[in-house]
Amino acid sequence: MSQVGRLRTPEDLDRLAAEGLRTLYPTQPKVLVGAASCGRAAGSQGVLEAARAEVRRLGLPWRVSETGCIGWCSQEPLLDLWLPGHGRVSYGRVKPADARRILRAAASGKPDLQQALAWMAGDENPCTASRRRYTQERNGWFAGLPEYTELPIFARQTRIVLRNSGIIDPTSLEEYVARGGYRALLRAVTELQPEDVLREVTRSGLRGRGGAGFPTGQKWQRVREAVGTKKYVICNADEGDPGAYMDRAVLEGDPHSVLEGMALGAYAMGACEGVIYVRAEYPLAVERLRKAIEQAERAGLLGEDLFGSGFRFRVRIVRGAGAFVCGEETALLASVEGHVGEPRPRPPYPAQQGLWGQPTCINNVETWANVPVIVLRGGAWYARIGTERSKGTKVFSLVGNVRNTGLIEVPMGITLGEIVEQIGGGGRDGRAVKAVQIGGPSGGCIPAEQFHLPVDYESLVQAGSIMGSGGLVVLDTRNCMVDVARYFLEFLEEESCGKCFPCRVGTQRLREILSRICAGRGTEEDLALLNDLGWVVRETSLCGLGQTAPNPVLTTLRYFRDEYVAHIREHRCPAKVCRELITYVIEPTLCDGCHACVQVCATEAILGKKKAVHRIDNGKCIRCGACLEVCQPKAVQVI
Repeated sequence: MSQVGRLRTPEDLDRLAAEGLRTLYPTQPKVLVGAASCGRAAGSQGVLEAARAEVRRLGLPWRVSETGCIGWCSQEPLLDLWLPGHGRVSYGRVKPADARRILRAAASGKPDLQQALAWMAGDENPCTASRRRYTQERNGWFAGLPEYTELPIFARQTRIVLRNSGIIDPTSLEEYVARGGYRALLRAVTELQPEDVLREVTRSGLRGRGGAGFPTGQKWQRVREAVGTKKYVICNADEGDPGAYMDRAVLEGDPHSVLEGMALGAYAMGACEGVIYVRAEYPLAVERLRKAIEQAERAGLLGEDLFGSGFRFRVRIVRGAGAFVCGEETALLASVEGHVGEPRPRPPYPAQQGLWGQPTCINNVETWANVPVIVLRGGAWYARIGTERSKGTKVFSLVGNVRNTGLIEVPMGITLGEIVEQIGGGGRDGRAVKAVQIGGPSGGCIPAEQFHLPVDYESLVQAGSIMGSGGLVVLDTRNCMVDVARYFLEFLEEESCGKCFPCRVGTQRLREILSRICAGRGTEEDLALLNDLGWVVRETSLCGLGQTAPNPVLTTLRYFRDEYVAHIREHRCPAKVCRELITYVIEPTLCDGCHACVQVCATEAILGKKKAVHRIDNGKCIRCGACLEVCQPKAVQVI
């Protein structure tokens, strides 16, 4: 932490920014290791320790820093090398030994580019509307490397929420301030009235990024106009969608952006206390948030009399217990108050009677992280990005059977095809993409034939899906759409709080029918029953979980009815996924008798001596697929 102390003036902020610039862009080389949860899961801690040890061993005056997720998760662990005057080079899938080799080569003046992925010639800063050049021209060292902005995964992105992720050290307040951090808060409390901040957010057209897409300015206006003895702002970081990690990445890579956004919202609405409701399964996000809050309090950016304006604002963290339904705002409020996390009927809405019965604004992580840029650049600037009714950008976690998995931020209005084929690089292993499941477990499955659809709230709803918080799962020919629908229904049935009858029983019955079809015991009548029951659950459930739970069923019925019919009429799974409808066989002309399949078969269903052709006893086979995974000559086949 710097020696500036409590910040009171713009000059104080300038001095803190100068300190941040010295570590962001040092005169000596710097090593950055992607150390968000995705990087750590891939082994980045070992890479970080190896880099630090090698720098000490060589006696180099180099800085070794952690950074957040830059989004290229398929290449983790990532190590970046900042070379003053030359730019920044990214290395992918780095092991500790690789890190030591890379640093030794750089210290000798001849960078090792064996695992180099791309070269960064500069970075953009939407807060300050500037681009910083690291070098004026491509150095000979990097002649064969593409620039980051030339890579398909980054070329179509517009990074506003993720503006600092992968750039700054998330534990450094100084580096956040050097990138324009807390300038919006300073401007708001010293130059603008609360109504001015509210006006800019309304003008921006920003809609809640938690899923429903309610206009943020309207929600803030209702809280501002509401009558109460105290008002609250809450950050909903209860991200529970399978495969989704947008909020986690922001909290781990740029926690101060969320704190500043909440402070701006509190100023506009007349609140003085904030709560960040975060999943207990996100320990690193909680750790980074706690540190950021402590830093902001010591610097006078949270607490009493911010920048001498008289405005006060404090934030505390509440850890959720992992209930998916607590992503619904009334269930979240109950959990914060110490009650069982169950939704309640609305109205009254939280804007009128929220936490402890007082007016409360609840927005998610991504929504709050947009606010500082909007206040600095203006609502009109933000509204130029996106479509007529869906403004700005959206962060997605792009996962599943796609070549480039990762975290992306794209302008609203981009098509699904552009995301999957250009940014994602198309299907993995050269397979054709069949569909995307967008919007989390309650989202719908949209077929490849509809990939011309723009990504905006209205278009996705018309297609039978929702924007959701931003999970986007790519499905190919290896995915059975009936099984996909069953998987998400199992999740939603388990996560239903059970308070209302339609959701509690409806999700169970939908799952039972899907299981029956996957087992080859379905009937033609089941298709009509699935459709009718899905609409009943959708129209009569209490909260958003139940109201959107049928989406996976209704969209797969709508777009992939032929797969349901194949399961029912032909007792066949076209994707060869459903266990009861497939058979494992060994092709004798390919089997070399290596015995690998025999060694992994738990039921001793594979017969045959070593170096002789094997066969499978389907009376014993449980169709676990272990033999398929280990068979090198690909003799084990599914029919």
